[in-house]
Amino acid sequence: MPVDLNMNVLVVDDYKTMLRIEENLLKQIGFKNIFQATDGSAALQVLRERNFGLVISDWNMQPMTGLDLLKEVRADVALKAMPFIMVTAESKTENVIAAKQAGVNNYIVKPFNAETLKSKIAAVLGAF
Repeated sequence: MPVDLNMNVLVVDDYKTMLRIEENLLKQIGFKNIFQATDGSAALQVLRERNFGLVISDWNMQPMTGLDLLKEVRADVALKAMPFIMVTAESKTENVIAAKQAGVNNYIVKPFNAETLKSKIAAVLGAF
């Protein structure tokens, strides 16, 4: 089944420029309903208020990191099946392992382009 480009996508990053870049890349790919949160706790609140088909979250945020957000999502019965992609500037093996152990669906290292983002989303959600 092709990816539903009308699904709600939540982008989480404490850096407003990154939020804009990721939203623009998602629009290039064809997604229409893109929401933003500037930290993990705000993201959790938004995730509990409406249905999302995908979360794309930065790793390094304060006060709640992307990894903490991922753990909260996986611990929440209503959210635990949520497709979750982690974005980071660091490709440290221990970070990748920690994210995998916490239940991340995919992992993107910055910088990245629309093609990379699309392939990572396709690996999680299926073909476009």
